[in-house]
Amino acid sequence: MSTLSRSLTRMIKNLIAALDAADDMPEAVRLRTASYDLLHAGPGSSIVDVGCGTGRAVAELAGRGVHATGVDPNEQMIAVARDRAPEADFRIASAEALPLPDASVNGYRADKVFHELPDPAKALAEARRVLTPGGRIVLLGQDWDTFVIDSDTPSLTRTIVHARADLVTSPRAARRYRNLLLDAGFHDVRSEVRTGVFTDASLSPLLTGLAEAARTTGAITAAQADAWIADQHARAATDRLYLALPIFITSATAP
Repeated sequence: MSTLSRSLTRMIKNLIAALDAADDMPEAVRLRTASYDLLHAGPGSSIVDVGCGTGRAVAELAGRGVHATGVDPNEQMIAVARDRAPEADFRIASAEALPLPDASVNGYRADKVFHELPDPAKALAEARRVLTPGGRIVLLGQDWDTFVIDSDTPSLTRTIVHARADLVTSPRAARRYRNLLLDAGFHDVRSEVRTGVFTDASLSPLLTGLAEAARTTGAITAAQADAWIADQHARAATDRLYLALPIFITSATAP
């Protein structure tokens, strides 16, 4: 294995570990449950989970008696998902080209996916194609401009948050969920925001990543990044860390 391959493998492993830790948080569990309820996910229903990652939601939906299909473009994620839930249906594909027949599922779920898409409207056209008439769609995700972080340097914090957001393909997709769904022809569109509040050291790597990303763009200096990270680590060590993360949840019905 080449040095580059080993590095990529480590990156994927670290990402999976971070995703697992995030999925275990009580607020994440509540959000997933809310999404299943909005999908009307009951026994015998069929749902595609787009951007399924390592398959947590697919396994949970299967536990509800749902015929769930997990789709993700990352082969390594799908490999882990298949290893964890060998009886489940996982497929390698993108949100813009789902490997499903027309009108073949009752529900479509995408969690933390649309901010990665260059053309969210194209993905919603594909969602309409695979959903049965009256099928349900639920989109979840954060707006990358609205991380709320307490710090000694609020102006620098704003710079860090916005610089990190600028690295995301569609950083404000979540605030557009309602209008995107309406433009795509969905009806009964409902949107809400649930805010997760995090105060423990488990979020320190995420905050460190924000500052390091801002440094790589040139938005802040290395010294500013180091000082900001040190402040956040000190807050974590003294139970003073504060991160509020609004999560947008929007549901609708297919025509």
